[in-house]
Amino acid sequence: MRLRNKPWAQEYIESNPTVAIQNPTKYQGQWAKTVFKNNHPLNIEIGTGKGDFIVALAKKYPEQNFLAIERYVSVSVLALKKIVAADLINLKIITFDAVMLLDIFAPQEINKIYLNFSDPWPKARHEKRRLTSKKFLEFYQLILQPNGEIHFKTDNDQLFAYSFESFQANNWKIIDYTTDLYHSKYLENNIPTEYERRFVQLGENINYLCAQKASP
Repeated sequence: MRLRNKPWAQEYIESNPTVAIQNPTKYQGQWAKTVFKNNHPLNIEIGTGKGDFIVALAKKYPEQNFLAIERYVSVSVLALKKIVAADLINLKIITFDAVMLLDIFAPQEINKIYLNFSDPWPKARHEKRRLTSKKFLEFYQLILQPNGEIHFKTDNDQLFAYSFESFQANNWKIIDYTTDLYHSKYLENNIPTEYERRFVQLGENINYLCAQKASP
């Protein structure tokens, strides 16, 4: 996602330290206890975008903790504004690159991971940047709890096919999937992202899968 630089963004982020968590590496292994001050399950969304999905999810499950992860300041600040407006105690956000996941979370600290409309990185030389590549699946395997899940949605059929094969090749158990979310049984519980709504209005197909962490 590329958005025009917002000179006010960093200042706004720093002015909301209880929601926009600074220096997230110091909370490794301590997110529930130190940041959320409870022992509830912790779920993360990688590539939060403008925040519609994660805000709705946190509202739906107040008994769980949620952490939004967005790489770009100009984007994360838009999500932050929505989180602040929603005034949810179970939702925080960090501006951080997912390649550093192992510096942020301890082994088995995460309950579920949500990947929504990730950058497909279509060129072969960029495969390792895909959030469903072997490298990232190894990260997720480490930070997820036993039987932890990944929920993945994309409008990109090529990325979905690649991801499906990647999960299987890396010993993940695919427990649910559809190549047509909006004509499936999974639609009832679906929470759309802002881009998903746009894609659907344009007649784009949406793919979905849920994969479970491999056994040791």
